[in-house]
Amino acid sequence: MVGVDTTQLAGARVTVVGLARSGVAAARLLQEAGALVTVADRKEQGELLEVLGSLDQAATRLVLGRDYESALDQAELVVISPGVPYRLEALERVRRRGAKVISELDLASRFLSAPILALTGTNGKSTTVTLIGKMLQENGKRIFVGGNLGTAISEAAVQSLQAMKTGRPCPYDALVVEVSSFQLETIEQFHPWIAAILNVTMDHQDRYESIDEYIAAKTRIFENQTPSDYALFNLDDSRVAPLRRSVRASILGFTRTQTLPSDLAGGTYLDRDRIMTIIGGRTQEICARSEVKIIGNHNIENAMVAATYALLSGCSLDIIRQVLGEFPGLEHALEVVRERRGIRFINDSKGTNVDATLKALESIDQPIWLIAGGRDKGGDFSRLAPAIRQKVKGLILIGEAARLIANAMKGYQGIEWAGTLREAVELAASKAQAGDVVLLSPACASFDMFADYQDRGRQFKALVQSLPV
Repeated sequence: MVGVDTTQLAGARVTVVGLARSGVAAARLLQEAGALVTVADRKEQGELLEVLGSLDQAATRLVLGRDYESALDQAELVVISPGVPYRLEALERVRRRGAKVISELDLASRFLSAPILALTGTNGKSTTVTLIGKMLQENGKRIFVGGNLGTAISEAAVQSLQAMKTGRPCPYDALVVEVSSFQLETIEQFHPWIAAILNVTMDHQDRYESIDEYIAAKTRIFENQTPSDYALFNLDDSRVAPLRRSVRASILGFTRTQTLPSDLAGGTYLDRDRIMTIIGGRTQEICARSEVKIIGNHNIENAMVAATYALLSGCSLDIIRQVLGEFPGLEHALEVVRERRGIRFINDSKGTNVDATLKALESIDQPIWLIAGGRDKGGDFSRLAPAIRQKVKGLILIGEAARLIANAMKGYQGIEWAGTLREAVELAASKAQAGDVVLLSPACASFDMFADYQDRGRQFKALVQSLPV
């Protein structure tokens, strides 16, 4: 196939590489479209039994284990999951012979007729996407919420394709999609109606050669937009704000620290303690800052973005205010687990990089016992040192990066070591006093000790709940 026209997928040989959640969803979508689907993964069949059980194996060719790259040899189209590096030599060979290599995100978007509301950024994506979805759902719209968060967008595309085949309308009024830099690396046609970059900080430096390459991947979210679309930028982020000069969409901004520049079509900002917005030339007050339930300055930014998306989508101000006043936050993102003997235990397992952990520390005013560590992603842990010296009574380190983090804390005397998360929780509980906070915010990936950040967070919560009264 020279191009990737959805009408030409019937009978086409398509290989899906990577059998995580999005890979399985892409395989289902391709089967629904009539493609001849091969799924490939470097893991052996025994490691993938649960995943394989969700596929129609009679209609799927499996190429697993050491020779999985052989599945690419005859493919007319290759669809890769986010965890698959797009620079693999085997994928380069596919490109050299003229076949396409695209992301699951890009594939799915071609089957969707409803507007796509997408956002990316290093931190805050999941919270913001969830807020937008809740606002629009409360306003009576049929909304898909997913992407990099939760349900793969290909699942929505399957439903859309099935509806189209039976003459029914698209089951969604809009799709609210969290997008990662990995998903954006190989897009061709992905075209969101509203797109935003929340922030950019050092992350995934184990995947990218430089911060500029990481930013370039994220900036692709705007690549296919037109003047009838909207692009929203964080004006307080020195890496993000200048990117607005290179997009074709109508440009909006959000800021906690300044007034909106005159070159923008509008946006959202803070006027003392009030969150204000200008959309279509009309200035409106969204709510007082104190009315936003979730804590932290970063969550004020997330609330601003969510409100902007909701207003552009026709949501009422009353609904926006209601959701901001009620939404307690996401699981694993500054989630209050328990108060025990005057000590609050907070699960921020989603804090998988240095900046996320910095935001967590900034959001808490009480003395902190911080549990950190895991698999290093190339972060600069020395950036944590000033906040840790100022706010952290004790730093309890776990995982592969424990020694790296300790070496970056020059002059800090409160370091403790734990071999397991259980040891860390029990140590923190024994040392903390009434009025303190025990915070799990690892600043690292989870894959050295856990299945993912959710597994890490749930184990933390179970351990905290099992502490004696």
